[in-house]
Amino acid sequence: MEHEVYIEAEVETPPAVEEQIRRSVLAALEGEGVDVPCIVEVCVTGDAGIRQTNLDMRGVDRPTDVLSFPMFELSPGEKPRQEWADPDTDKVLLGDMMISLERANAQAEEFGHSPEREVCYLAVHSVLHLLGYDHLDEGPMKARMREREEAILGKLGIAREAP
Repeated sequence: MEHEVYIEAEVETPPAVEEQIRRSVLAALEGEGVDVPCIVEVCVTGDAGIRQTNLDMRGVDRPTDVLSFPMFELSPGEKPRQEWADPDTDKVLLGDMMISLERANAQAEEFGHSPEREVCYLAVHSVLHLLGYDHLDEGPMKARMREREEAILGKLGIAREAP
């Protein structure tokens, strides 16, 4: 599948991190069986950048780890359709995500795992949001999303590390 991942870095982002994000986004799309070519745009920023976007878009005046901006209102398991494709690219713009590299590194330390795992987790998590998954409840929706995250990370060879 010819998905495209565009990464814009507002903060210094090592090429290895950009590649981890790209691999994670593509693995999530594959893991969810997305069979039409899609474009996902990623902005890598710091806490100040994501805090401002969080305030502007959600009215929440604090930094967060990841923000997702889906182009479509999908249900979990629902796939984008070819008729939604941009006629110029013949690809579906699935949506945008913003990852705070600063927050990802802090959370990796807090949770006792590698920064690589945290960045990959956040990218997969965000793609699932773009595909309609959510975790607003503490029940079945959240459990389903967590199961999909771990399955996709497992295929990438990134298992949950013991603290």
